[in-house]
Amino acid sequence: MESPFKGKTGLRRLINACGYSLAGFKAAWKNEDAFRQEVLLALILIPLALYLKPDAISRALMIGSVLLVMVIELINSAIEATVDRISLERHDLAKRAKDIGSAAVFIGLLNFAVVWGLVLLG
Repeated sequence: MESPFKGKTGLRRLINACGYSLAGFKAAWKNEDAFRQEVLLALILIPLALYLKPDAISRALMIGSVLLVMVIELINSAIEATVDRISLERHDLAKRAKDIGSAAVFIGLLNFAVVWGLVLLG
């Protein structure tokens, strides 16, 4: 069964999408410790990237790597919530899905560290 909201177009669709996004941010902030930590880190690191005044490409990479970690964390949290909605029982496929989501966050953090390290250390 498709969502009854799928037929919305134009401005109504945009307004609905913004509302869903805000609800998603609120849910992540309320329920996900890692997301809260990453938001607080972003509030420190993004201004720092602007303060350090590297060239524009380096600045974009630094800020982009911070935001990418947050995007991956949101997707990982959505995967975890979906798996938990289906069943709280231990299952190999549920573990695999959660572990793969966690691996994606790890790669995002690794990317962040490499980008910041290369920019700061030259």
